[in-house]
Amino acid sequence: MLQKITLIAFIIAFVSCQKKESIEKDKIKKADWLIGNWENKNPDGVLTENWEKVNDSTFSATSYFIKGKDTLHFESIILAQLGETLTYKATVKGQNENKPVFFPSTLESDKQLVFENPKHDYPQKITYTKGANNTLTAEISGKLNGKQTTERFIMTKK
Repeated sequence: MLQKITLIAFIIAFVSCQKKESIEKDKIKKADWLIGNWENKNPDGVLTENWEKVNDSTFSATSYFIKGKDTLHFESIILAQLGETLTYKATVKGQNENKPVFFPSTLESDKQLVFENPKHDYPQKITYTKGANNTLTAEISGKLNGKQTTERFIMTKK
């Protein structure tokens, strides 16, 4: 009898863990539309973000801004399911002693992702919005030198 109770408890625990894991993986599936190569060309240079799926719970990206032959900005990004929160981890070359900054999600939908870290100097908020015709708007915002600032980058999928 004790063996049957132990077996049933084990099965219940296993099934509930499986269900929780699938819920967590479902959260990152809402970000599938990020996967691909995105680009914004303007007179100041070219902004590129390349997103790829690492596994069922993690995406990675590189983001860089090039003007002529100079790379003015380089960032590596990990988007991962940590616990029940989708987390955006950004490491910007030459900033924050090259250590990552974490932005937990505050909104996940099929068309928009919002990540916020009110303690970060700038930005405090990162938003990705899926647009029409293979476009994506990346927006960073927050207080910069005491003034509310927003920067928008509309990118096209390549």
